[in-house]
Amino acid sequence: MSLRIATFLVALLLAVPAPAQDASPDPIVEAARINARLAMEYLKREQLAVARDKVERALSQNPRDVTVQMAAGLVYERLLDTKRAEKHFREALRADADSPEAQNALGAFLCRNKEFTKGEAMFLKAAGNPLYRTPEVAFTNAGVCARSAGAPERAEGYLRQALAGRSVYPETFLQMAGVAHDRGNHLQARAFVERYLAVAPATPDILLLGHQIEIALKDREAAAHFSERLHKEFPDSVEVRVLDDIERRNPG
Repeated sequence: MSLRIATFLVALLLAVPAPAQDASPDPIVEAARINARLAMEYLKREQLAVARDKVERALSQNPRDVTVQMAAGLVYERLLDTKRAEKHFREALRADADSPEAQNALGAFLCRNKEFTKGEAMFLKAAGNPLYRTPEVAFTNAGVCARSAGAPERAEGYLRQALAGRSVYPETFLQMAGVAHDRGNHLQARAFVERYLAVAPATPDILLLGHQIEIALKDREAAAHFSERLHKEFPDSVEVRVLDDIERRNPG
């Protein structure tokens, strides 16, 4: 199972487009936010040159906007300009030191670049931020970061803090299933897969993980069910190729 570091990017892409609702927004400020949002849309479509042009336009219009700086960080990270990406993520925090989104963004960047201890610390800072309405997201991100660092016990601790929150965040169930499976607690892992599927649509990675868990539990019928769903619902996914490779290497 992938550790879903990439999900940080998805969460941030969703966070960046929302501008502040100013009563009388400055036209230049609003134009910068619009260009930042367009940059994110082009980034999702892998139109990197256009995304770079849009984010550079946004920076020229309002470099002090936290969402503009986060967008720039994401664009330049995708362009493999790590040094410039980090500069923009840190500029986002300088623009608003109390922004939990900027704290999350920098934490994600640090984790993706294997600075796990610093990344976890930044996520915990975001989780403890009184302005942050969804601390379970930051705790889950810290759990993913700890898993990436090879620290499953610490990861489970963060994920349990996420579960203690008031909101249901399906990603936490997925990560808890993965941690439990990694640690050999396959019945617990199965329960978290079931909790995920009870509140969120199936994804290729949850179906692949469900298959792996059922194989570990020696329930061939349940494993075949996950395999069938994965092939039917996501025939072109990477996870299908992974599953086919597993089944070729372990027939019967």
